[in-house]
Amino acid sequence: QVQLVESGGGLVQPGGSLRLSCAASGSIFSFNAMGWYRQAPGKQRELVAYITRAGDTNYPDSVKGRFTISRDNAKNTVYLQMNSLKPEDTAVYYCNLWPIPGSWGQGTQVIVSS
Repeated sequence: QVQLVESGGGLVQPGGSLRLSCAASGSIFSFNAMGWYRQAPGKQRELVAYITRAGDTNYPDSVKGRFTISRDNAKNTVYLQMNSLKPEDTAVYYCNLWPIPGSWGQGTQVIVSS
């Protein structure tokens, strides 16, 4: 079973940037597509980016052009660079397998506020 540890969240002003990291245990990481998800208070968890083993990426319109997902297979780590952050990006961010997530980690809190 893959264990996932997210980090890098925090409080940032609108227009600011953050870089999230997700360290995954186990070599299974190299053989799976990975995604970043988020859950805002009172809302369902949603996918914000995924990256395939080959490096292909995809984003919903809400973050396209602002978020960039990347992965380092040698380090079993996936990243999410978030630029031009908006208050509506406030949420707990999680990484997981895509398209079928496994067990969830604790996530990392992102708060966008002035």
